[in-house]
Amino acid sequence: MLEALLAGQTDPVVLADLARGRMKAKRVQLEEALVGVVKPHHRFMLSEQLVLIDTLDEAIERVSLEIEHRLDPPADPIIRSETQTELAPAAQEAKPIVLDQGPDRLPLSWKDAVALLDTIPGINQRAAEGILAEIGTDMSRFPDAAHLASWAGMCPGNNESAGKRLSGKTRRGSPWLRKLLVEAAHAAAHCKNTYLSAFYHRIKARGGGKLAMIAVGHAIVVIIYQMLDHHTTYQELGGNYFDEHDRMAVEKRLVRRLEKLGYQVSLEPTVQVA
Repeated sequence: MLEALLAGQTDPVVLADLARGRMKAKRVQLEEALVGVVKPHHRFMLSEQLVLIDTLDEAIERVSLEIEHRLDPPADPIIRSETQTELAPAAQEAKPIVLDQGPDRLPLSWKDAVALLDTIPGINQRAAEGILAEIGTDMSRFPDAAHLASWAGMCPGNNESAGKRLSGKTRRGSPWLRKLLVEAAHAAAHCKNTYLSAFYHRIKARGGGKLAMIAVGHAIVVIIYQMLDHHTTYQELGGNYFDEHDRMAVEKRLVRRLEKLGYQVSLEPTVQVA
């Protein structure tokens, strides 16, 4: 629509036809908003803004390509400079230091780690690269997932006095990692029929949206720890996980609600077709 305005199109009906995605459902509002006068200085300012957006998009693309390039393992793990070739033979024959990664487990490459994290709802390739830049791929530096979540600042505080629970604000932790996890939690909360989305709505009903976002971010960082530690992909539990996990409690609660409305309820399980 902006490019059409720059090209001289001023018909609001024609401009509204160019809407995409969710904007198509707001056609009437778009037509009303697009009624106006676009003068030359408006077109100049608009063109400058679009040029700036294109410039930033190109810069993001270059940075993304550079990150992908650096994630590729080097052809030769031992990089020798020109000065190293002049060292003594004994120094040249020194073997590289190899970290202990466990008896039967090979170290996880950066590309493989990005691919693993990309399977989590709410995390795309760029978010996975940012998270791994903060925590790395070796989870042996953290005793368990709780320590990683605490270091990331995704754990509520424990402030209790005389049996009364006081403020439970989270610690600051790693600001970059915390920001990435909250953004991932926002995206995961809007995914349909997923465990993380169901978990978000479950917590939101009791503690509000902000608390639910932190809870989902905490769940994501715990999932990341387990995946990187065991080298496994994300296992989706489904959006009805909590209903299946506590089926009897859900049945009793719904039956009581219907009985309060004046209904007599009898439950009969459906026959599952093989």
